[in-house]
Amino acid sequence: WGSLWLLCADVVCESSIKKVVKEVEEIVGDKGLNCLINNAGINVLASLEEVTAETMLTIYETNTVAQLMVTKAFLPLLRKAAQLSTGMGCHRAAIINMSSLAASMQLVQANEMFLKVYPYRIAKTALNMITRCLAADLKSDGILCISLHPGWLQTDMGGNMAPMQVQEAIPGILSVLDRLGEKENGSFLDWQGETLPW
Repeated sequence: WGSLWLLCADVVCESSIKKVVKEVEEIVGDKGLNCLINNAGINVLASLEEVTAETMLTIYETNTVAQLMVTKAFLPLLRKAAQLSTGMGCHRAAIINMSSLAASMQLVQANEMFLKVYPYRIAKTALNMITRCLAADLKSDGILCISLHPGWLQTDMGGNMAPMQVQEAIPGILSVLDRLGEKENGSFLDWQGETLPW
């Protein structure tokens, strides 16, 4: 605590990812990285009539593929941190994939407004599968992985219609992260810690 480092990276550029991993390694040293939050994301309004292959691939590259590649690049630092503690959670090593309620396959009919964002919701649903795969794959390393819906927030992407300000969601998100344990590994949670349907 007491130090804040701002590092820039282009998550769809391999050399940029490698550069930021090296910068983080110089900061954390032998302690490794306790928590990786994959929150890069873009959105383009595209209904069934408007969606194109190009849009689908662009959104998928940033919102899904990049998250996996960033995670893969940071794995050595996460594993280093995981070796220094026991249990599961952010106190040891955790990967938090920022997902969305729009990714829920079970709630497709309940959220018709999300039908205008085909690329975004499909990419976030795929990100949820990445979470499930990582949770299973990294459990033996003691690295926890979850998908987290932070709420619909007033950001550049969320827009002014969003019901919540970023400042309102942060305490809840931090509380959820603080409480994470082995039983949450591989889960899909919201900013209040409630389990969301896949």
